[in-house]
Order: sequence, then structure tokens, then C-alpha cells
Amino acid sequence: MLKGEQAYLDLCKHVLENGTIKEDRTNTGTYSIFGHQIRFDLSEGFPLLTTKKVPFRLISSELLWFIKGDTNIRYLLQNNNNIWNEWAFKKWIESSDYDGPDMNDFGNRSQQDPQFNIIYQEQMKNFKEKILHNDDFANKFGDLGSVYGKQWRDWKTSQNETIDQLKEVIESIRNKPDSRRHIVSAWNPEDVPNMALPPCHTLFQFYVADGKLSCQLYQRSADIFLGVPFNIASYALLTYLIAHECNLEVGEFVHTLGDAHIYTNHVEQIKTQLGRDLRPLPKLKINKEKNSIFDFELSDFDLIDYDPHPSIKAPIAV
Repeated sequence: MLKGEQAYLDLCKHVLENGTIKEDRTNTGTYSIFGHQIRFDLSEGFPLLTTKKVPFRLISSELLWFIKGDTNIRYLLQNNNNIWNEWAFKKWIESSDYDGPDMNDFGNRSQQDPQFNIIYQEQMKNFKEKILHNDDFANKFGDLGSVYGKQWRDWKTSQNETIDQLKEVIESIRNKPDSRRHIVSAWNPEDVPNMALPPCHTLFQFYVADGKLSCQLYQRSADIFLGVPFNIASYALLTYLIAHECNLEVGEFVHTLGDAHIYTNHVEQIKTQLGRDLRPLPKLKINKEKNSIFDFELSDFDLIDYDPHPSIKAPIAV
């Protein structure tokens, strides 16, 4: 079995050549397959793609947002991270509080109409300023509901108690390393209707062997071009952090995909990426003076020798 970035590129090629054309929630259309797995040996380097530049700062700030149990995009915006903006923005423009120009189907319209894109950018800038500086507005429109951070850190039970899944799984790895129950689930059926976007990466499990920590992620829905490279690096980083806290080395990251798809408006970008050669993976250095995963900040991570091909822009399907 091929591993790492080459296996990711092979998946891209396979889906383009063999994927079923399907409609989707965003009305964009996809080439889709069902069921696929890629493995990454973390001892070979940090799995940040080299065939296009992937922004590590965005990945790490998003992961810290999850770890904090936060669900409001204000923290992300404070760290110049805009990857969740569209879902919160959509909530605002569909509300009775919004009195600006028509933003219906803003994602597709901003791609097709340069004049509309200018209006969209103005409204998005206004939205971000309100989130950053207006507490009431941020509380109402910046919160995405019971998304990842909420489920990881504050899962509500039928007895109205809470479970800190992330804290408990770390304790389990430390005290019962051979357990087969090192699991965190983000898929809470009761909360799905209250989420801006139901969890795509739904469940992850840790495994300890030979002094190494491995992680397997099950991802129900995988946007191969934009989302999957983020997910690979995010869960690899999570594995590094928990391994450090538990005095373990890193093992493998195993990525299991359900509906693995390429959006029809990402095809040319994928073809560009497939024409590029692989480069050596970077190394990740973390601040070893921090002992708890809950204490890390962005300044505690250092990516060394990352020399990727240029980034490739593509629209996000909302």
C-alpha cells in the first residue's frame, strides 16, 4: 500500500477517473467514491502536502480553537483565520437582522459576477468587524452551534451532565494504554440540527504500541482538494500534542474516508496539483516546556524546512 502524499495524489487521480457524478447539498456537484484509506508514518516527517502550499497557521489555530472547546469564530478572526466565516456569515444574511443587499447564493454568485464579488467582500468585511468588536453581535451570529469544540470538551448527556471527551481520552491513554476505547466522537445526533455544519470528521481513535501513539480518523464527508489536506495535518498535529503529553513517540495517522469527493469546480486545480513533483516533508517542532495540550498557543509550534509548490486557490462550497 502506498503511503503519505503519493497515496493522497493517487486518490485524487482515482476519483477523477472513476468517481460517480453526484449532486450535493451545495448544488455544486461532485465526483465521488465511497470508502478509502490512507496511512501516514509520522516518523517520516510532518504530513503537510508539498504539491501545493497548505497554510499551517490556519490549521494550528483551528485545532487550538477545537481544543479550547470554543464554537465562536471570534477567536479565529482574532488570529486572522477566516476558514469558518462563510457558515457564520450565512446565518447572519439569512436572519431578520440583516438589511443589506441580497446575498442569496453568495458563494457561487461571487465567483461568477465580479461586481457582486465586490459587494460580497464589503458585506463580509462589515460582518467580521462586527464579530470582532460587538459582543452582542458576536454572541448571536459568531457562534456556530454545537460543533467540534463543543462535542470534544462539553458533550451533554441525557442526565444533563457533561463529558470532556478530550480530557478523558488523554487520561485513558496515560493510564490504560492498551485499551481499545481511546475514542472521541464529534457526531452527536441530537445536536446535528443545531450545528452550522454537521461534523465531517466524525470520530477518532488512538492506539498505543511500542511506545508510539497512532490516530485513526473516520471522516464521513471528505472534500479532497480543500478539506482533506487540512484534516490530515490537523489530526497529525493533535497526535503530536497528545503523544508529547503522554510521553510517547508518534506512530501513524490513518485517514479513513466515507464519501470522498472532488467538487466539479476543483477539477482543474486538482489536475494542476497532479502535475507537480513531491518534495521532502517538513519537520514539526513543538515547545517541550509545555506539558498539557490545553496550554499550547500558536507560538509553541515551529514548522521547519517546509518548501512546497505554490498554493492553488479554489472556491469553498457552502
